Amino acid sequence: MINTYQTSLAPPPVPPRLGRSHPVLIPTPLPSQGHSTSLIRFLVGVVLLQLFLSIGGFVLLYKNYNMETLLSSEGKVASHSSERQETSSRPLARMVVEQEPHALGHYLQWDMTHSVRKGINYYHNSWLTILQPGDYYVYSRVTFSKGDPQNPLASKVKLRKNETGEEKTVMKAYCSMDSHSGSALIPRMCTASQGEVITLEKGNQLSLWVQDRSLVNYEDGATTFGMYKL
Repeated sequence: MINTYQTSLAPPPVPPRLGRSHPVLIPTPLPSQGHSTSLIRFLVGVVLLQLFLSIGGFVLLYKNYNMETLLSSEGKVASHSSERQETSSRPLARMVVEQEPHALGHYLQWDMTHSVRKGINYYHNSWLTILQPGDYYVYSRVTFSKGDPQNPLASKVKLRKNETGEEKTVMKAYCSMDSHSGSALIPRMCTASQGEVITLEKGNQLSLWVQDRSLVNYEDGATTFGMYKL
């Protein structure tokens, strides 16, 4: 017969097993209210600084754009002004023929009172003297109110190097009248017109030649001669 031994003592503790880790909890202190306020203020300051920098950059770009636009406009105005000034200072001549329906000779005479000249001189009221060398557009228009039974009606632009130089023809134009046209009320007329670019030197002289000045029509605007520097 086996007797059971009983005791009131607690059983011995079980030793921990090797290799088994136990988590260790470390309490983390909560941030204080003062620290949170400082952090919020810092973030707000960063945002405001970025905003101010963005606004400042936009204002700077806007001012630079306006300045460039203003300078460009002023440059265009100055360019147009210089172009107008250059154009207005270019040599030119627009000659009005002298009223002389019964004159003899070959070279047309010009009315210097009503003619326009800039940078171009004249010689004996029939020759124009070049003061600035360059390329000139030379033009003429001669209206004839009478015909020549032997020769065609012609106008020629004559050129010479100076007052004593040899003359040569550089431009010429012709026109003819129908012998059966016209009447006492409607006279016969024809116009010889020409225009060409000519390279001229300082001192060169130009004049307009016709075979008979008494055949020319001297109404306003019917006969003219001129040039301008290109």
